[in-house]
Amino acid sequence: MAQRCKAVEPAGAKRVNILGVAVSASTIEGTLLTFERWVETGSRNYVCVVDVHSVMQGQWDPAFRKVLNRAGLATSDGMPLVWLCRLAHGPGVSRVYGPDLLLAACKAGLAAGRRHYFLGGGPGVAETLAGALTQKFPGLVVAGAYAPPFKPMSPEEEAAMVDAVNAARPDYIWVGLGAPKQEYWMSAFRERLHAPVMVGVGAAFDFISGAKPQAPALLRATGMEWLFRLLSEPTRLWPRYRRVIPGFLYRLALQKLKLVDYAIDVD
Repeated sequence: MAQRCKAVEPAGAKRVNILGVAVSASTIEGTLLTFERWVETGSRNYVCVVDVHSVMQGQWDPAFRKVLNRAGLATSDGMPLVWLCRLAHGPGVSRVYGPDLLLAACKAGLAAGRRHYFLGGGPGVAETLAGALTQKFPGLVVAGAYAPPFKPMSPEEEAAMVDAVNAARPDYIWVGLGAPKQEYWMSAFRERLHAPVMVGVGAAFDFISGAKPQAPALLRATGMEWLFRLLSEPTRLWPRYRRVIPGFLYRLALQKLKLVDYAIDVD
């Protein structure tokens, strides 16, 4: 039998079992309300922005699936996951897309002076992102920006990074290290960092900073963003899509036909 998800349940949101990943059936507005609750109460949570690739990574790596299921929220970033959440909980579910979530949180937190820290991206990307956001949202409080080295960090380097981030007193830490690295990173550092909200937004750093092109809104809304990204980066993405899409559809059919019980495992 499938285990009940033990992750923190956001107010007003339900979880949908998609191949053993507890995906949050929510909206950007509902997600922001949950963030504010965490900030006001001082609770610490990390958020995974989940798409089909993330779900399939959880199939190939059970440890990664547990990381997703321990998150305070595992939002439906990809349209196929949104459609599945709507099938389970009705039409009041929408896509919680990483770049849109980042922009919405920056705008919503202006009046309260919420502090944002940007961690990740290539050299200079986090700083460029912070600059673009302060131009878009005058008065935005940027607590800091940092790009960790690609090599593993020593314990001393990790401690210095943790001290620097905590000294900046962010309410939000936006992590752009790419999946699954950013999810593992958030899980590993959640107890050491004091910020109430930590969100892995991956490519949002590149899209908003202008480092990479973003799919037009129509393609994003209709679930065809994958095609735009494939045409933009065919060499990198074709091997991924060739493995991910057929594997996801096959396993989803097994789950829907109740031929396989995909348990939600957090322990």
